[in-house]
Amino acid sequence: MAHRRRLSAVHGLRALCGLLLAACLAGCSSLRPWLNEPLTERPPPPSTIMAPESGRDPTILVAVTLSGGGARAAAFGYGVLEELRRTKFDLNGRHADLLDATDVISGVSGGSILAAYYAAFGADKLQNFERDFLRQNFQNSLILQALRPGSLYDLTSPWYGRSHLLARRLDEIYEGKTYADIERNTRHPQLVIAATDMSLGTPFEFTADQFELICSDLQSVPLSFAVAASSAVPILLSPLTLKNYSQECRDRGIVPRLAMRGGGNYRARMFRMQANSYLDAQSRPFIHLVDGGVADNLAVRRLLDRALVGGGLRESFEEVGIPRGSVRKLIVISVNSARDPANNVDQVDTVPGFRAVADTLLFGAGARTTLETQEFLLDTARQWREDLKTRSPEGFDAFAPDAEIHVVQVNLRDAADGELRQRLLQTPTAFSISDEEVTRLIAAGRSVLQRSPDFQALKRSLGAARD
Repeated sequence: MAHRRRLSAVHGLRALCGLLLAACLAGCSSLRPWLNEPLTERPPPPSTIMAPESGRDPTILVAVTLSGGGARAAAFGYGVLEELRRTKFDLNGRHADLLDATDVISGVSGGSILAAYYAAFGADKLQNFERDFLRQNFQNSLILQALRPGSLYDLTSPWYGRSHLLARRLDEIYEGKTYADIERNTRHPQLVIAATDMSLGTPFEFTADQFELICSDLQSVPLSFAVAASSAVPILLSPLTLKNYSQECRDRGIVPRLAMRGGGNYRARMFRMQANSYLDAQSRPFIHLVDGGVADNLAVRRLLDRALVGGGLRESFEEVGIPRGSVRKLIVISVNSARDPANNVDQVDTVPGFRAVADTLLFGAGARTTLETQEFLLDTARQWREDLKTRSPEGFDAFAPDAEIHVVQVNLRDAADGELRQRLLQTPTAFSISDEEVTRLIAAGRSVLQRSPDFQALKRSLGAARD
């Protein structure tokens, strides 16, 4: 049986090579994929999530961040979102749940697939995510799509890469929706999808502020393009490209908001330096994006850096237009679906091979950066709590005198001990995993959140119904 499978794989590779050769002999394609458009008018307001017509209650502000990790991250994160929906409480006289109360949802790579789905279809249709992505062989369908003669011919275009095929497949899941379609839903959460600027090695967020730096229109961006950029694993998938129109905004006297930000510490200076690099369209006429996990696998650092550059927590909320003294609870729920290396190289005395080195650097040493980000989040939250103890000298303060800040970190590594935990941490990073793995990861997402002491403290503060 194994021999037949190997023969089948060899024949498949030969067939693929033959098709590629035939496509090249037939001539290269001149196909040009979707490309972002320039701003046609002045930039929109920084955020509309708290506009009066949104119906959102500024008493409680909730942000959920979903890490990378392929289908493993999507399944674990889905379990967390399901548990948030089961967390019921009364909010100023009306029944609410934490998922419906979520104002911002951000995602990287596999987490971005789920984040975009929730932003596009809302809580009512979230259950369809299992059918549309988790429990179908998405990876196999992607490979079959790539092997079609039309796709092979498209790939001969110098402007069309493997990630465009991924975007084409994702577009079916999101039903062709763009950021503008999300905005048409008055109760939509703000969607933040994070990729990595390949030249800078820094996060590139699909937000209005970020797109203002390149004088481009976020509203026209397909969700499939943003998610594909966030999931474009280097080498395996190709970078995706945006055009930089910043000179057009300069000619019209439009100064991007992020370019005006100050800040004294090194993180603020680095943020400002990176933002200003986009203002030179002559040196950087095109921006190439790869997997967001290369820069930040938690989709958290950029949010924290932006708050630092803005001058602090209060200043960040001023521009959102939240009424004075209204925020009583700020809640950040950070989901980390990182897995362990496949093998512990410290257990053997032989020279680690190529696969072992790559796996250990990615999922072992790479975990240190994630841990640093988590600690940075906790330190920042402690600083925010200290800042809230003093009233704003300018008189404007979106936070109530008794405002609380809750940070809940949900780690796959905190799953129940034993053999099951080890199995979860060995789930591969791929676009598809088995139905059994999906079921276990969804259950783990719910249970890890349920057992979190910080989440239990949050539920008590909300007066949430007991399980």
